[in-house]
Amino acid sequence: MKPEKRTATRTAAVAFLLVLALSLPVSGPAAEQGAKELIVGCDTGFRPFVFIGPGGSFTGFEVELWRLIAQRQGLPYRLIRMDFASLIPALAENKIDVALGGISINAEREQIIDFSYPHFHSSLRLLVRMSDEAIADIGDLVDKVVATKEGTTSATFVSNIQTRSVLLFPSIDAAYLALHKRKVDAVLFDSPAIGDYLQTSGRYIAKTVGRVHQRQSYGIAFQQGSALRETVNVEILKLVEEGRMDILFREWFGYVPQ
Repeated sequence: MKPEKRTATRTAAVAFLLVLALSLPVSGPAAEQGAKELIVGCDTGFRPFVFIGPGGSFTGFEVELWRLIAQRQGLPYRLIRMDFASLIPALAENKIDVALGGISINAEREQIIDFSYPHFHSSLRLLVRMSDEAIADIGDLVDKVVATKEGTTSATFVSNIQTRSVLLFPSIDAAYLALHKRKVDAVLFDSPAIGDYLQTSGRYIAKTVGRVHQRQSYGIAFQQGSALRETVNVEILKLVEEGRMDILFREWFGYVPQ
């Protein structure tokens, strides 16, 4: 009879501890967010930061950075495809929680959304056809048609220089295609995206000319006042200190930016 009594006592104790554990508030970042599934808007037309891989899944430097942060913090999330021009309005209207896509941090955007610490420093470059000898820099665009991606800092920049006209495309791939088909004379866009294009499909048909323009930095974007900002910032600092950020840089760019 004594063993049965001990078993019953042990079972009762375990049951009590289980009830006690379930009654206590759960701590940690995911709990603080109420285990809400975060909606992460992604502009998948920005290689190598955010794009759709061969298997149809989201991938890229920024996607992997976000996955690493979310995993460490226990944050549930869902990635959705969006046009770049829709990302910032969607955040401002609280339709999504996070946005990825090489989003440049600037004063205008900071007034309506929040950003993480910068995770990549960039600039703008001018792309022309390989055979073009007439364009050496933006000063030669006075009588030229220039293409870029709508809703970007590149679009703002090119609207303030002298050109014959500017064509805005929903994706940078469409702008590259327009250059290849001679519908435009040049493309002005972010240097890492142009660099990726020149290493892949554009290797033998285009080249960069001139100096770099408008240095800028990318950040993960949030709704204004989002508690996620501080959580993500702490993780970014930890990843830098642990050397994990350097691993991501080497994986996606082949070097560690200075």
